[in-house]
Amino acid sequence: MSNNFFEKWVELDLNPIISFSSTGKILYSNQEAQFLLSRISQKEIFDLAVEYAPKSFGAETTYIDLHMKNYIFYAVTVSYENEEAINIKLYKSTMVKKESKLNTKNSDMVNVFTLVDLSISAMKSKSDIKFIKNYDPSIPDFKLNAKEFIKILNSSLECFNSSSTITTTIMLKIGEYIKIEKKKYSLISIEVSSKNLADYSNFKYEDSSSYFILTKDKSKIAIDLPLIL
Repeated sequence: MSNNFFEKWVELDLNPIISFSSTGKILYSNQEAQFLLSRISQKEIFDLAVEYAPKSFGAETTYIDLHMKNYIFYAVTVSYENEEAINIKLYKSTMVKKESKLNTKNSDMVNVFTLVDLSISAMKSKSDIKFIKNYDPSIPDFKLNAKEFIKILNSSLECFNSSSTITTTIMLKIGEYIKIEKKKYSLISIEVSSKNLADYSNFKYEDSSSYFILTKDKSKIAIDLPLIL
């Protein structure tokens, strides 16, 4: 087989593949890696390559549970043949929930800003935490299970109850969608973040029936919701 075949095969791979120079400069990235790099810093991925690199020349695959933004990776392969370049391939987990049916039985048209403000007000009443709000006012009312949403939002806020400042962001995720019953819906993201690390020890929310997409990071929690009008 020709080298051209393998180049096309790598380019179309659904897993991110990146080659770095010894100084962390990107030498090559396939299409999927370019999507990843639009959300994850170049340095963070290079540091991963160094961390999981084999001790001697060659390739090594490590099975991991790695959460990065909305991605979950179950394995990483790192290879290098000399000191000039290091290559990394991240294997995406098929963790994203696929809903066969769109269940809006317990959903109502709601104003997401009002719901978030209610949760913030409840937390402010029992703490001295300062809240910073970054809201996109162009987001319309949409269908949402308000009870389930408030439950997960309150649980997310509690993960930062020892922080002095919490930032809540509500935004439309440009270019990202969720497919439900073969129809694509734009995503609204509600992010809760702090300079402090999140404490997940009492994080109790678990509902496999919901169509929320939950992403937990070291200092940020994101709740992605389909924009159902």
